[in-house]
Formats: sequence, C-alpha cells, structure tokens
Amino acid sequence: MTQDVQQTKDDALAVPTSAEYGTGATPATAIESSIASAARTLAEEPSLQETLDRTVELAVAMVEGCDAAGISLVTRKGSIETPAASHDLARRGDELQYALNEGPCLDAIRETDLVRTNDLASEPRWQRWADQVHQDLGVRSMLCVQLFTSETSHGALNLYSRSVGAFPATALSIVSTFAAVAAAALTAARTEEQLTSAVQTRTVIGQAQGILMERYQLSAQRAFSVLSRVSQDTNVKLSDLAREVVETRRFPTA
Repeated sequence: MTQDVQQTKDDALAVPTSAEYGTGATPATAIESSIASAARTLAEEPSLQETLDRTVELAVAMVEGCDAAGISLVTRKGSIETPAASHDLARRGDELQYALNEGPCLDAIRETDLVRTNDLASEPRWQRWADQVHQDLGVRSMLCVQLFTSETSHGALNLYSRSVGAFPATALSIVSTFAAVAAAALTAARTEEQLTSAVQTRTVIGQAQGILMERYQLSAQRAFSVLSRVSQDTNVKLSDLAREVVETRRFPTA
C-alpha cells in the first residue's frame, strides 16, 4: 500500500518534459496534465469506495504540503461521516469536528465552497476544535473544499498539514479544480453503484417469483403480489424477503 501511494505521488508530481508535451511546456500545462490524469484514474476505479479511497490518495500526492486528506459526506439521514481518509490524522480531525459541531469542513459543507486556515494555533473561528486538533494531532493548517456538482452537494475534501501556511493562494486553483473532478467522479460512481444494486434487486425478486410460480402454480403477477403482501405484513423489505426465499427455498408466511 505504501509503495502504491508513493508511486501515485511520484506520478502526480512528475513535471512534464518538452518531449512529452512539446516545446515550451508551462507549469499550467503540467497542472492540466495532472488533473487530466487524476480524472482518468478516478474514472477507472470499479466502485464508489475505491473512488473515495483513490481521491484522498491523489489529493495528498498532488497538493504540496498536504500530509493527510479526508472526505466528509452527508448521509441520507443528514449526518456527516468520513468514508475515506489517507491517514488516521485526517479521520480523527474530521470526527472531532462532527463531535464538536464546528470546524472548517463543516463550514465548507454548510456555508461556503472553500475554507482555509493558515495557523490553527491562532485560529479564532473554531477555537475548541482548533485547540484540540493542534495539541493532539499537531495540525497547523487546513484547506477544505466543497465537493459539489450542479445537482447535489456531497460534502467536502479536507486537506491537513502539520506546517504553518501549507496551502498558499497559488494552491487554491488546482485544489478547486481537482475537487470538481472528484465530485463528478463520485457522482458517476454512486450512480453506477445504485444502478447495479437496482439490477441485482430486480434479479433476485424475479428469482423468488419464479420459485413461487413453480411451487404454487402461480402467475408472475400473482407471485409478485404474494411477495409484496408478505413484505408489508412482516415489515421486511421486498428485496430482503426475496433474497431469503432464493437462499432458503422456503417462503415465510405473514
């Protein structure tokens, strides 16, 4: 894992040569190349969780001075959690914000698209959190960027550093662009995961229907009606009931 992260860091920070990008390659070209490479990498991840994990790895690799990165996501129930972190430092820093209900990542989610602090040792905005994360984790500066698309807000990408002023104004452009790429990748991964889940659910319900049709000589519509009724009467999700029927070949009665 360490070797993989180091390779990712080396690849992301490699400066393009004129042979790779033509004579007169500029730093802007190098940044654009890094972002494009990150977009391709994220698009190739096979699952939502792996996309999240790769996002925090790339953030640490691409952003100079970043010691750890985490992603805060708002759940369907409205709570906030950290499903991916490159290091325990980021996970603990995030969770402390949730516990105290204050901190830069919460502001990035709730109030503004970018929050930066150069020195937590003298930060007045979230004093309880800042004092604790500075003393316990050695964090000195942070940059949090909202992860959003035009349709929905996901949460925030949180970058931690043990150095003062680790995220200068010159870093904001690449971080904001990367965050936009990451948000789009997360949206695509989440949509694909939902579609895959829906297909699997339909498949298992169809299999359960087939079992009932064969065993009780029912029509497809009648078998589905029976499954639906038992699901409602037992307060068990239809997909879970169908899965039980398929796995046990037994049909629970209401």
